[in-house]
Amino acid sequence: MQNKSSNINIKAKKVEEEETLILYHNNRCAKSRQALKILENSGLKFDTIEYLKKPLTEKEIKNLLKLLQLNAENIIRKGELLYKEKFAAKKISENEWIKILANNPVLIERPILVKGYKAILARAPEKILELLNT
Repeated sequence: MQNKSSNINIKAKKVEEEETLILYHNNRCAKSRQALKILENSGLKFDTIEYLKKPLTEKEIKNLLKLLQLNAENIIRKGELLYKEKFAAKKISENEWIKILANNPVLIERPILVKGYKAILARAPEKILELLNT
């Protein structure tokens, strides 16, 4: 049985986790740089994950998709040459897309902002403000 002190610590940790901000970022992308600037100007503490330098695992992609409430095909950069050459004409399952994204992070749309248990694909960087205000 947990004591009251233990319960308070668990609740405090949960509140902290809910407020965690994470930006999945590609510095070569103008929209991603704009999103980063918005976050920097907000004064809020956030973490940045440059997912091209540190690719996401399949499990991380699945978790991110749950937070986004999207399926893998919704976060694919269909304008990428790699997509056009290798994947555009194929019928690919959700699990296959997740594997492809884990192996080819350049295909992941950006920027993506996670706030606790919610996430958005901020193709219009101003969408970040909507998430920050929830």
